[in-house]
Amino acid sequence: MHRALDRILAERFTCRQFRPDPVPRAVVEELLRLAQRTPSWCNTQPWHVHLTEGAATERLRTRLTAHVATGTPAPDFPFPVQYTGAYRERRRACGHQLYDSLGIRKDDQEARLIQLLRNFELFDAPHVALVTTEADLGVYGAVDCGLYIGTFLLAAQSLGLAAAPQAALASYSDFLRDHFALPPGRRVVAGIAFGYADPGHPVNGFRTGREDTGNATTWHTD
Repeated sequence: MHRALDRILAERFTCRQFRPDPVPRAVVEELLRLAQRTPSWCNTQPWHVHLTEGAATERLRTRLTAHVATGTPAPDFPFPVQYTGAYRERRRACGHQLYDSLGIRKDDQEARLIQLLRNFELFDAPHVALVTTEADLGVYGAVDCGLYIGTFLLAAQSLGLAAAPQAALASYSDFLRDHFALPPGRRVVAGIAFGYADPGHPVNGFRTGREDTGNATTWHTD
């Protein structure tokens, strides 16, 4: 089991270009079944997922892209205030890898903007899972949804699927609340675009690194 988990973790990546082929409903249902095993605070299981396929995905893609062109970001949860130190360096390294894979120069702001907007075109994915939580559960509900997203990503990889967790979608939570007719007490955590990866696209060719565990851990022995 350890070797299987190690392989899934090593091979998983954030897919930024999908094939148009839809995922069979039975495979999606198995993905959801696996993700539902996620542990949560007091077993509250605060996540609720709105999932699109077919025409519903195309409608979301079209409406969201149009909204982003004129709308104002309004996330339900505050985005990071700033990135400093190692967090800034890791973020920059990821950005450099992304743009380098596409041959986008640092000074080509137009091309960078076009790539940024690909988030809202859902990277051409055939499906999107919108993960929401209950407002009254506060930060712990959101943390539990983060665990759900992690399980979802690993489950997708185990099923031969690719996925892209997208905080960018949550930056327009007001639009998504209206689009999906979310109840007043629900809050948008993130979206996950998923489907089958386009292995020939250069944007799917790079892999981000991970910090050495020695730099991410402080041992206390006395």
